[in-house]
Amino acid sequence: MPAHHPSLTAIRPWRYIPSVWDALIFALVLGLIALIAFGGHETTQPLAAVEHARISLDPSALPYYALRTTLRMLAGIICSFIFTLCYGALAQKSRRAEMVLIPILDILQSLPVLTFLTFTLAFFLKLFPGSVLGAELCSVFTIFTSQAWNMTFSFYQSLKTVPKDLSDVSDSLRLGGWRRFWTLEVPFAAPGLIWNAMMSMSGAWFFVVASEAFSVGSTTITLPGIGAYVATAIDHKDLGAIGWAVATMLAVILVYDQLLFRPLVAWSQKFRVELSSGSGPEASSWLLDFFQRARLAQRMFAPVGRLSRWFITLRLGREFTPPPAVRKAWDSRNVDYLWFAAITVASLWVAWQGVAYMHLTLGLGDVIYAVEMGALTLIRVLVLILLASLIWVPLGVWIGLRPKLAEAVQPAAQFLAAFPSNLLFPVVVALIVANHASPDIWLSPLMILGTQWYILFNVIAGASAFPNDLLEAAGSFGVRGWSWWRKVALPGIFPYYVTGAITASGGSWNASIAAEVASWGEQRLEAHGLGAYIADATLKGDFPRIVLGAVVMSIFVVLFNRLLWRPLFDFAARRLALN
Repeated sequence: MPAHHPSLTAIRPWRYIPSVWDALIFALVLGLIALIAFGGHETTQPLAAVEHARISLDPSALPYYALRTTLRMLAGIICSFIFTLCYGALAQKSRRAEMVLIPILDILQSLPVLTFLTFTLAFFLKLFPGSVLGAELCSVFTIFTSQAWNMTFSFYQSLKTVPKDLSDVSDSLRLGGWRRFWTLEVPFAAPGLIWNAMMSMSGAWFFVVASEAFSVGSTTITLPGIGAYVATAIDHKDLGAIGWAVATMLAVILVYDQLLFRPLVAWSQKFRVELSSGSGPEASSWLLDFFQRARLAQRMFAPVGRLSRWFITLRLGREFTPPPAVRKAWDSRNVDYLWFAAITVASLWVAWQGVAYMHLTLGLGDVIYAVEMGALTLIRVLVLILLASLIWVPLGVWIGLRPKLAEAVQPAAQFLAAFPSNLLFPVVVALIVANHASPDIWLSPLMILGTQWYILFNVIAGASAFPNDLLEAAGSFGVRGWSWWRKVALPGIFPYYVTGAITASGGSWNASIAAEVASWGEQRLEAHGLGAYIADATLKGDFPRIVLGAVVMSIFVVLFNRLLWRPLFDFAARRLALN
């Protein structure tokens, strides 16, 4: 028998002795479990405890409010990830499903958050009668609707632009649909998806007030959280409380940036498409470094890794290949015509039901007025998206090509993306009133305040995932200046930019509800637009006008996407993929 090496015999027992890194990891995990358990226990209270509840503006209450808000947002982002993987994969893998799912996604991202809140509140309250859990689920669902669509568009865009050579390799290895999805498609989409999840998490702060302090008709519910704290501070014109809310938001963003997104961004770097070794400096995470040094923690969490690998490599039966005759019939134009007919009939039926519902109380004049308000909001969206693109595309490329800079900018960008427009109401209202300015013009920037970051985050994600070998080739051929932007940078990030612009456009329409109506105490300013129209209808509980406003907004967004963004998206997937 071979003799044991003395050094290995001496070292091996230390693998079972906890280190200081193990202690830190276990303390962190136990602390998170305790906080989640405490926050979850609070959702079992009776509903009467939150109806017309009073929110304390004492800063000492903010840690508790921050915990409740953070748990809701984490629940929303988990649901968004699940929805994204299922919906995006189905839309990309089935041509006929894509015809339905992508227009539906356009409609969903255009529907105002207040519309979801209006029509789901009664459902969730009836689902858990007399319990605050129903209101909590309604709040989580509202947050989910402000997160999921952006992530789904990102994942769908990535699946459409998977390099052909990688697809050919997976086919030659006969991975099958399930293994191909987890070993090729999800890893390829991971960098962009994580940056968009970061944006979605921050963007949810923009609607946190609406998701925690909502009033629909005669129903008023206030859930403990930072959003409800901000709403109360605005009602009481308490600038000090708003300052404490901003500081708490910054602290929460820094915490989940360090504990969640920075490790994910650093982990996703290994999925970049590279053909050369000089990839430059990579993003890092102290939490990942801690875990790599925690020997005992790695051994204890090893079963989780083995379970995930088993899940990914499952062979879910043999791939079913239909007979050629069946395949030919299924792919025929006759089946396409039947599918189109079914979609048309379903769309006409939904339109008829909507018209019949609104016809009871609304006339042609109401429809014309809503369309006019929609046209005004459309002009604002176009101008703001153009200005945001001119500013953030070059900056995003510059940041994304420098991983260390992107790592430093990451928390600041999250905070700016998370900054709710409501917190600027005191300054905006005071300036507009003092200068006798027009709300139609000077309330408009509030629409892009939270949504311009979709463009920045997607451009950074595109530049971060840009293959280093292409950059080296451009440098070796002496491509510089405008030629470099036109031939290298812009084509490389264009698919990501289109995804960001689509979601920024839809988000701007959604944000118009909060941006076209600004209040500070009893002073209220309104801009003419569809957002203000829907906000007023929601406040009054006027359901026919809420439906009319949501329908008009959806039509504007879908037409805008079909005529502009979708052709650009198809061009990016067809001509600018890394093939």
